[in-house]
Amino acid sequence: MPSRIKLLVLFGGQSAEHDVSRVTASHVLRAVDPERYDVTPVAIGRDGRWMLAEAARAALAEGPGALPDALEVAGPDVDPMPVLAAAGPVVALPLLHGPFGEDGTVQGLLELAGVPYVGAGVLASALAMDKAKAKEVFAFNGIPQARWLTWRADELPADLADRIGADLGYPCFVKPANMGSSVGVSKVHGPGELAAAVDLALSYDEWIVVEEAVVGREIELAVLGNLDPQVSVPGEIIPGAEFYDYEDKYHDGRAELVIPAALDEAVAEQFRRLAIAAFRACRAEGMARVDFFYEETGPARGPLLNEVNTIPGFTPISMYPKLWQASGVGYGELIDRLIGLAIERSERRSARTRTDR
Repeated sequence: MPSRIKLLVLFGGQSAEHDVSRVTASHVLRAVDPERYDVTPVAIGRDGRWMLAEAARAALAEGPGALPDALEVAGPDVDPMPVLAAAGPVVALPLLHGPFGEDGTVQGLLELAGVPYVGAGVLASALAMDKAKAKEVFAFNGIPQARWLTWRADELPADLADRIGADLGYPCFVKPANMGSSVGVSKVHGPGELAAAVDLALSYDEWIVVEEAVVGREIELAVLGNLDPQVSVPGEIIPGAEFYDYEDKYHDGRAELVIPAALDEAVAEQFRRLAIAAFRACRAEGMARVDFFYEETGPARGPLLNEVNTIPGFTPISMYPKLWQASGVGYGELIDRLIGLAIERSERRSARTRTDR
């Protein structure tokens, strides 16, 4: 990589995961090496305004200890394109969870600006964010999953409760198709709870996904790389609540992360193969956390893919950096490698998209 890179850290955003992004960005800023990176934090408000996060930059200049737990989304308004067109080697690090950040929209802007950026490209970002469409792609590629149904708001059948009961059974999970961090997710124990769960999911997206409730362990793996991706050791989440919900992930901290997961080596290898298969099926690059259920009883279907997350959390209790730490890649090195992968992909793609030949 170049000796010193201007690193644009994008955080905040317009999704319901705005506050998660603020926390993630603070911890990333504490880990970056100031001798390698000239960091410019750029905040995106809930209303879509772009701002130079001067308070965050001032705190960073004082030292990592001066950074707050969550970066402040405030500062003078800026036009995105001039910021992205800064002189010298520039790499963007989007830490924008959910829609309008993790779904290909910001990635498309960065492509237009010609700025290398960390993480998946436009297609993979959009596909992985849309759980309904991603499940179709994974099914086409033969990757085992739990049973699911999906509808748009205007397509919900009059006999919805009966359809779900016949095809999936209760309990089940109702989710907005385009959201993360378990926002808008409900566990529905019977038909009487369905209407409220559907209304909640539809308040976040016009598409909903309904999944069978799998009785099994929650196994996650971290993937890192472009053309030759590597995969971490598997980790297991033991939820502190009835399921691994938003509060359990970010507030209560009751969930237990077991790394590495207690799995036979043959089973662990099966998870690793499926994680790479899912990563490649949605054409991801850079990084992703791949989440599974492990069904050992009942139908005993083994590993079942849940979803691929292209911008996983980087908070202190987040699984992605912990998995890599257990696999021999520390936090700072992980950021360095992600930035290097962003530059490598940009150079590789530029060689095929030049207009001067």
